[in-house]
Formats: sequence, structure tokens, C-alpha cells
Amino acid sequence: PCVSPFNSFLFLQGLETLSLRVERHCENALKLAKWLDQHPAVEWVWYPGLASHPYHQNAQKYFREGHFGGILSFGIKGGAEAGKTFIDSVKLASLLANVGDAKTLVIHPASTTHQQLSEKEQLDAGVRPEMIRVSVGIEHIEDIIEDFEEALSKVGIPVLA
Repeated sequence: PCVSPFNSFLFLQGLETLSLRVERHCENALKLAKWLDQHPAVEWVWYPGLASHPYHQNAQKYFREGHFGGILSFGIKGGAEAGKTFIDSVKLASLLANVGDAKTLVIHPASTTHQQLSEKEQLDAGVRPEMIRVSVGIEHIEDIIEDFEEALSKVGIPVLA
């Protein structure tokens, strides 16, 4: 069996725009990480593009300038319940375990992908109760931030003015 001509065409169309999409993923992820890092409802942000990340120096050395990837994690104040509320409140972002989609995806690993593990096993795996994982999409960054701000307001912590 071989790939159909139309599927080959679609593959090539996607490949031609891959670098542009990756650039947008990275730009959006960095902007979102910086925004989350300043938000009063957020405890911590894990993204190599931030100076606070323990491997930031390595990321600057090995990644193209400003291209630190499209995946980030953050801890929401209020623990697991706040995390679930946030996930249930996003409208633009989708609840999916995938990464790398053109659309912004969010997940609360402690209650989904790692729910079968004990609390200790989750912590040993780096999954904290308050953790939200985000695969940042290529939507307009202001739309992503607006969605996150609205969802964060639902957890009961005041949002930035």
C-alpha cells in the first residue's frame, strides 16, 4: 500500500507551513508563560523560556533565540479542585492529552493521565495536584490570554485588572 495522491498533497501543504506554525507556537508559549508568571492565581510556571526555569541557560544555548517550545506547565493556587475548575472553565482551549495541535490544549494530569497513580507516585513522576499542562496553539495570543483569564477568574482568586 502507498499514500494516496491527495494525502500526499495534504502532507506537503502541512510541511510547507510547519516552520511558521512552530514559530507561532513558541512565540505564543513564551508570551503566555510570562503572563501566567505575573498572575495572582498562579503559584509557579514551568517553561524553559523563563529566566526562573532551572534549565533556562541551557535552553538559551541550544534553542534558537526565542524558540523554547510550545508546551508549558503551571501551578494554580487552590490545588487540584482549582485545577479542575480551570479546565472546566476554558472555552477556547480544549481538554485533550495531545500536544502540538494548532489549537491550544489543556489538561489536569493529576485527575486524567496520571489518575491511576497514588499521590506519592504522582509526585515522584513530577505531577503535582495544582499542575495544568498546556500545549499552546497558534490562535491569536490575546484570545488565549483572555480565555485563561476568564477561566482563572472562576477559581476564586482575583485576576489582574
